[in-house]
Amino acid sequence: MATVMQKIKDIEDEMARTQKNKATAHHLGLLKAKLAKLRRELLEPSAKGGGGAGQGFDVTKSGDARVGLVGFPSVGKSTLLNKLTGTFSECYLEASRLTKVPLQCLNCLQKRQFSKAVASYEFTTLTCIPGVIVYKGAKIQLLDLPGIIEGAKDGKGRGRQGYQNTDDIEVTYECSQYVILWLPSVNDSFSIAVISTARTCNCILIVLDAIKPITHKRLIEKELEGFGIRLNKEPPNLTFRKKDKGGINFTSTVANTHLDLDTVKAICSEYRMHNADITLRYDATADDLIDVIEGSRIYMPCIYVVNKIDQITLEELEILDKLPHYCPVSAHLEWNLDGLLDKVWEYLNLTRIYTKPKGMNPDYEDPVILSSKKRTVEDFCERIHKDMLKQFKYALVWGSSAKHKPQRVGKEHELEDEDVVQIIKKV
Repeated sequence: MATVMQKIKDIEDEMARTQKNKATAHHLGLLKAKLAKLRRELLEPSAKGGGGAGQGFDVTKSGDARVGLVGFPSVGKSTLLNKLTGTFSECYLEASRLTKVPLQCLNCLQKRQFSKAVASYEFTTLTCIPGVIVYKGAKIQLLDLPGIIEGAKDGKGRGRQGYQNTDDIEVTYECSQYVILWLPSVNDSFSIAVISTARTCNCILIVLDAIKPITHKRLIEKELEGFGIRLNKEPPNLTFRKKDKGGINFTSTVANTHLDLDTVKAICSEYRMHNADITLRYDATADDLIDVIEGSRIYMPCIYVVNKIDQITLEELEILDKLPHYCPVSAHLEWNLDGLLDKVWEYLNLTRIYTKPKGMNPDYEDPVILSSKKRTVEDFCERIHKDMLKQFKYALVWGSSAKHKPQRVGKEHELEDEDVVQIIKKV
């Protein structure tokens, strides 16, 4: 791990020293390709001696969608989870070597018990805490992920871990309000596990402190980008097809300002690909081409939740309200939590389908939830039961997707939100 981290640092230093112009585009493209490969090794280290890939948090996926709370420690993620789901997130010691802890927690620590109250002092959650929100008939799993730190994408954060075992905690100073604890360092890739779990979510909520939102926003975006998570972006509109022979064939339907044939060949050679057809349909960058070659990039919606707005002025709040993908809240005072849920529903883009048994009224209480990308009648049947398609004859649909009510459709028919569906089976 240390060798990979050193290589990453060397490449980043070289990129920082290199001027960006047409003459250096070829060299920078090669460095970016090397950097992407090294960061992939951090996230999925090669198995040696029977070892597996890097570990995330073992949280069973449940409900219709998964939303992750990501942010730095002490920005209000646990309070937000508590207010939205009623779930209490466990508090653990922040893993600096020397930590100030309120005196009332000392007895619990010595008894190997941990406070489960969400605290205002700088504790950090150790494990991933799940909660469930039932909203518009959909069950949305909300994950309170532990606070990440700057440099997690490069393997930093080893040792930034809470403690479930207090055997080695030593009290070094005590007063009427708090105690000073000496904490031994540990050696786990903690921040990597946080972002690995974030990759499994359908939507990310980046929780920011209202006092310094822009600073934290840029740092967290950099960490997530380093792990292949692309926020509020669409996959690159370019085609990459490997072939057995013929060399690199590079074509573009638009004028290109970032990529040329030499840069494309340099990036492909880094991945040991010497024969491929590449077609660009927009002015793509070297990063876009690398993302397509890597093939492991995650494109997901993201909402920037600016917490603690009760600590800023009305003028500052009006400025934040104009920024895209932002939602200002105060978790402690429960301000604008309904607005946050509305925005989460909008970004998840889920489709509610109501079932109608033959001869009965539609069931509007328990809809079948489909994603916007998989909302055909076939997807609806598979969501109910995997064997339903074997008995499927046709479906009757009422709603905005039907030309007339009811419309008889096949399994390829695409459904719209709040459609009513009745399945007719074979006799």
